[in-house]
Amino acid sequence: MHLSSLTPTFQKPQSPLFGSGPTKKFPGWTFDHLRDTLVSRSHRSVIGIDRLHQIIQLTREILEIPDSHQIAILAGSATGAMETALWSLLGSRDTDIFAWDVFGKLWIVDAVQQLKISSTRVFEAEFGELPDFTQYHPNNDVIFTWNGTTAGVCVPNLDWIPEHRQGLTICDATSSAFALPLDWAKLDATAFSWQKGLGGEAGHGMLVLSPRALDQLQSYTPSWPIPRLFRLANNQQVLTGLFAGKTINTPSMLCVEDCIAALKWAKNLGQKGLTKRTFANFSVLEKWLDHHSYLTYLSCDKANTSPTSVCFKIKDDAALKNQETIIIQQVCQQLADLNIACDIKNHMFAPPSFRIWCGPTVESSDLELLIPWIDWAVDSAFSNS
Repeated sequence: MHLSSLTPTFQKPQSPLFGSGPTKKFPGWTFDHLRDTLVSRSHRSVIGIDRLHQIIQLTREILEIPDSHQIAILAGSATGAMETALWSLLGSRDTDIFAWDVFGKLWIVDAVQQLKISSTRVFEAEFGELPDFTQYHPNNDVIFTWNGTTAGVCVPNLDWIPEHRQGLTICDATSSAFALPLDWAKLDATAFSWQKGLGGEAGHGMLVLSPRALDQLQSYTPSWPIPRLFRLANNQQVLTGLFAGKTINTPSMLCVEDCIAALKWAKNLGQKGLTKRTFANFSVLEKWLDHHSYLTYLSCDKANTSPTSVCFKIKDDAALKNQETIIIQQVCQQLADLNIACDIKNHMFAPPSFRIWCGPTVESSDLELLIPWIDWAVDSAFSNS
């Protein structure tokens, strides 16, 4: 199967960067934003700690995080932040896990296979679907993903979590933070990275802890050894320096400077402005996909469709459904070769599908220019088969 060699004359997007992480830089970004990077200096110097603390303060302001919550910068992107929460907070209660995408299902491995928490209930759903959250018991700790990046499905709300509960809520919010508003009253340990909503570089994660999570650190010590990179407390004493920019590891100050630039851009918009940009981007793809001949959402319920990581597939009744893997691979490769769209093939462990990031750093005008190119490539694949 070969796509058409006749390249159309459609206008190209200004940026071909539609991948889901690291995502596109914010509009107007240049390398000049890194000119004040603190290179060849210790991150533990006064100025180094100040830079890291600046990230924490700007994050608090933009995401409207209550003063009662503490924020730490950690190693290992959102994965490191999530595992820090799991290894430090789980074990004192029964645990409920809700999972429906690649990364959410990895947390099952941590809780069940690594930490071996015996009193665990696992609620899994197939890609494109959500599990039944009404099964959650408020006395239990709960682990869930706000936005399933690889499944194209997003939790519509947290109404299923009562504010007055016994257990802790541990949330992977990496494809939600900065793109969608987060309900801090319902979140006790929230992990995300710089590389999604902010378009920052990989390798650094953030963890937001509620007063309830902080109390847990001071009243409970897990039975398992906690690696130093995951350690939030020592002898039930919270390591308060972590929440003031004194990181356990040595962070990349280039990434730090890049993150500060993105946060300053985001602060000018505020959470409402960032969310508005996200939904404006999603609406471009929504109008296109709602009536497409060959393509449809990976999400099974429109109400749960993610507005940030929009995943879509070849329709089940399409003539070439049995060749979808080949078609998707060829379409993605050709658009990348033409510098139209990079990294729009979904995760290798997800069902054969496309994935386009619609977070706030992306321009809706670029998405509008991208659509006819995808249509051309898909039509070519079908007609040449």
